[in-house]
Amino acid sequence: MIDYDSFLSRAGEQMQASLIRRMGTLLAENRDLISFAPGYPAHETFLWAEFRTIARDLLSGQDGDVLQYGPTRGFRPLLDLLIGIMAARGVATSADRLLVTTGSQQGLDLIARVLLDPGDVVLVELPTYTGAITAFRNVQGQMAGVPQEADGIDLAALDEVYLRLVAAGRRVRLLYLVPNFQNPTGLLIGQAKRRRLLEWAERRNVLIVEDDPYRELYFEDSACEADVRPMKADDVEGRVIYLSSFSKTLAPGYRVAWIDAPAALSAKLEVAKQAEDLCTGGLDQRMVYEAAHRGILDRQIPVLRKHYQAKRDVMVEALRREFGSSVSWPAPRGGFFLWATLPEAIDADHLSARALRHGVIYVAGDAFFVDDVRLPGKAQPAPEERAGRNLIRLSFSAPPHDRIRQGVARLAGAVREELAALRDPRDRPAPAGQAAR
Repeated sequence: MIDYDSFLSRAGEQMQASLIRRMGTLLAENRDLISFAPGYPAHETFLWAEFRTIARDLLSGQDGDVLQYGPTRGFRPLLDLLIGIMAARGVATSADRLLVTTGSQQGLDLIARVLLDPGDVVLVELPTYTGAITAFRNVQGQMAGVPQEADGIDLAALDEVYLRLVAAGRRVRLLYLVPNFQNPTGLLIGQAKRRRLLEWAERRNVLIVEDDPYRELYFEDSACEADVRPMKADDVEGRVIYLSSFSKTLAPGYRVAWIDAPAALSAKLEVAKQAEDLCTGGLDQRMVYEAAHRGILDRQIPVLRKHYQAKRDVMVEALRREFGSSVSWPAPRGGFFLWATLPEAIDADHLSARALRHGVIYVAGDAFFVDDVRLPGKAQPAPEERAGRNLIRLSFSAPPHDRIRQGVARLAGAVREELAALRDPRDRPAPAGQAAR
């Protein structure tokens, strides 16, 4: 038998499958399973009738380019439309700064490939988005985590971590942030702190990657347009690389997103994209363009805000009813996620196997924590002290209201059993990671 591992590159050896994607496979295999794991948009919000009309118009055969290869940078009418979208967000941009990507994940991959050498360090929030972890690790970049406060990343800790890295001879290239309704915590970085982050990046000569997929999904009972103003809007130096997407507002199946970067970087990203896929799907881009051009997107966004705000409320009410004060969370002001702290005795990784038996899945918190860089004098934490041990991410975006209530009740049952098992360890299932293999 061929030992294929011996053929892998160093980067290939380090590649790991996404835990959240594996959980999606579990969901497909068990229809009674209630999933709070992947951050999927609600399928009942998809505009089926409008999309059918657009598709019929595009596939009439009158324009042969609809099914042809297109420019790497993107469908030009869509680029022009993106200039308008960015202007509405307070950012003056141009076509030579924009690049349409096949989902925001490709944007992260391109940024990693163009800007990181093996061993380079990316500063990230603790916790941070798992897709970014994958993109940076796949090019052998390393991540150093910075804790968060109630209004986002801790600025004092950020500078302390940066200075320790530099003193240890490490090259810090990027600061990766999700300022609006962060995945997984749902936190919103305050506007004053955003301006201070720009000042910090200028002082330390670091580029900022601003990942902004949830901007439009603010909840009108607790946030507003001014709260979600991008950092890019106040970036006078050209230090911010901005990513956003239509996945959360139209449909993720189209895989249409974009990068707004300084022109010199955008040109390099374009060359890197040519090596990956030549161009984002032309039909997908035209579908998205038509939905925006015809006003469908503008009409849909307020509907989505109300839809997801209502789902958040259902989950919060269910958690309070089932757990009382034994579980806590920062109140989500937008986005898809609730970041819950379980009783201190609970290990969320171990609990996941029991939760699966109860018919509910979530993502254990330690999947979102990284500490790749071992600095002198920094001790390795003991297993029982690992970051995220009793934290879980609950996505309320996809399940309907009744399933959210049922899922929280199932989770509460699993937690009660787990607490009882900790008193009597004879009833302990294997960790979910083992059970899923």
